[in-house]
Amino acid sequence: MAYVAVDADDRLEEGPEGLEFKSFLGADARADQRTQSGASNLDRGYLTDHTTHKGPSGFWTVEYYQPYFDVDTSTVLKRCYTTLLPTSPSYLTILTPSADLYGPFWIPTTLILALFLSSSLAASISSYLSDAGAAYEYDFGLLGLATTIVYIYTFAVPVLLWLTLRYIGVGEWGVAEALGVWGYSLFVWIPVSILCVIPVSILRWVLVGIAFCLSGYFLVTNVYPILAMADAKATRLLIVVVGALHAGLALTFKVLFFSYYVVHDIGPGADPVRRFL
Repeated sequence: MAYVAVDADDRLEEGPEGLEFKSFLGADARADQRTQSGASNLDRGYLTDHTTHKGPSGFWTVEYYQPYFDVDTSTVLKRCYTTLLPTSPSYLTILTPSADLYGPFWIPTTLILALFLSSSLAASISSYLSDAGAAYEYDFGLLGLATTIVYIYTFAVPVLLWLTLRYIGVGEWGVAEALGVWGYSLFVWIPVSILCVIPVSILRWVLVGIAFCLSGYFLVTNVYPILAMADAKATRLLIVVVGALHAGLALTFKVLFFSYYVVHDIGPGADPVRRFL
């Protein structure tokens, strides 16, 4: 029996870890191979496809309303002051390419605060001019009243109009567009409510009239074309309802928030006579 000495190879002693397999396929071929392998594993249910997108969210979720608040401040401000310029080329297209709910939410909210603060300031000024020594107490009930009136008009009225149009078959208008038109139409009332602090009655009536005309014209020019799309001609009469509600809002603002005046006494012992200033 003969013995032969063989030198040991260190790479073999390392075991499988020392082995290296090299692919002679190109990069594209390896990518195709991985794609086919992944597809087959998906078919077998072994893997989950993480690249698939979720379906549309329901209207009760935050994700549903998030795109309507994805708007920059400059766009909102431009839409606000455009409502004051009926001759502007973009007067009828301020909500394009897409409507937002950021402005229609903050405009009525700001208006509520403006109505309460301006009416309280106007009342305190009138009270001081009537009797400098009289103490004035702020009426915080006006804040709740302003909140109820403004929010109902801003959100309930356009939603009801949208539901009516959907019921009669006019589907060219979305609820976001309806809320946008009503929300931005109220912008003019913010500076008017501030100017109505001036204790001059005739000036307040003029300011309320200007706000009524500007906001009403904006509503009519944006709502009437939608009503005209209906087959029934009687649908266009809804614009009369819109105008009546808008006139009621303007009159409510004037009576509840802009009707403070100075009281003067004429002659000693005479009954006080109220003079509107």
